[in-house]
Amino acid sequence: MSELHELCRLADRPINHDYVSKLKHYLKEGIPATYTLEEAYHVENGIEDRELTSTTTPLHIIASHIPQDATENEEAIILEMLDELLLWGAGWSLIDKDNQTPGCILDKRGFYGSEYWNTIVNAGVRAEILLRKVEDNIEFIEDESLSIDEKPLGEKPGDGQYVNTKAQDDEDNAVEKIRQQLQDDPSNTTSIYLKTKLEYKVGALVTKDRGDGVMMSWEDTLMQAGCDSMFKNEQPDNDHCVLNIGFGMGIIDTMIQKKKPRKHYICEAHPDVLAKMKEEGWMSKENVVVLSGKWQDQVSELLSKGVFFDGIYYDTYSEHYEDMLDLFDLVVGLLKPEGVFSFFNGLGADRRVVYDVYRKLVEIDLNNYGLSVSFKELVPPKETLVEPTETGDSVWNDIRRAYWSCPVYYHPEAEFM
Repeated sequence: MSELHELCRLADRPINHDYVSKLKHYLKEGIPATYTLEEAYHVENGIEDRELTSTTTPLHIIASHIPQDATENEEAIILEMLDELLLWGAGWSLIDKDNQTPGCILDKRGFYGSEYWNTIVNAGVRAEILLRKVEDNIEFIEDESLSIDEKPLGEKPGDGQYVNTKAQDDEDNAVEKIRQQLQDDPSNTTSIYLKTKLEYKVGALVTKDRGDGVMMSWEDTLMQAGCDSMFKNEQPDNDHCVLNIGFGMGIIDTMIQKKKPRKHYICEAHPDVLAKMKEEGWMSKENVVVLSGKWQDQVSELLSKGVFFDGIYYDTYSEHYEDMLDLFDLVVGLLKPEGVFSFFNGLGADRRVVYDVYRKLVEIDLNNYGLSVSFKELVPPKETLVEPTETGDSVWNDIRRAYWSCPVYYHPEAEFM
């Protein structure tokens, strides 16, 4: 364990400004803010070229050792240490040997909602916004004058030393393998998902061969909140017009039908779900308009047709936050002045700290579109927080991966400011 790691254990009380001074000294001397216990162990034991399987950083160590009885002055010092590490590039979302981020550790130790927690969440928001800006401004240079002198394996470079690329090749192969797995994953790639066979089971819609949970009946309370939001400003004379993007098991659409809107648009892309809708008679319902295909292709056409909505709800599978940002472009054009936009808020819901980061990101992004957003806190079924068991106490039994693990659900309602 390095001196930096030992410092972050906060062993000597009271915790005073000497801690900050020493931390700044170590960082200015060139010790990375992300220097891990695992790396220190490898250095101390002369271990080379072994891939790190976890990253226990100074942030993890501080989060694990914050005294429960810290005084107000000690809290201020600890917060200053967190800020200093984050200023020097400490990773807010790196995971340790127990698959925990610093925020996860704070949550487990009862510091949820504390200033320590807020510091980590705010760092996550800043990092995500910065990353997005960097990716948006990347320029790829194509210039023959900047060609790279590629040498075959084992050929001598200019300094007379042989190049040993085996370790780099192994790393590149591992990265490529992960990239290919993600690309072929129906839960990650929309084009793959739309070609994947689905199966309707009791209480769930899943991918047939893998058992990925596409939608599950435990979501009905959350869907009811979404339906209620769409009819929050219900129009007189039954003139309400709504759009739901993503039919799935038809939970929210069944709820919408009970409200008897004038027009009920449903956009769905998966052929198996469309077949189920046809089988159940959705295509022939008098007030229902089914848009068969991806919303990126179907919904944009409504703008040119002068179709506007009192309520819009979004809940698709195998799409990402970047897709939602594209949807926001359409929502502001399709939503009536008094309309309400909502969505299934599962953004980062496998970790509470990431869930809180995305709550703030959503608010920032919707504000940029002139939409104010409020969040109603709901309690998901307790069975969603239980690991799969033989007794069947968990909703995740026979499901490939739990897509929910937070004790609270932030139901969003967005309206024009």
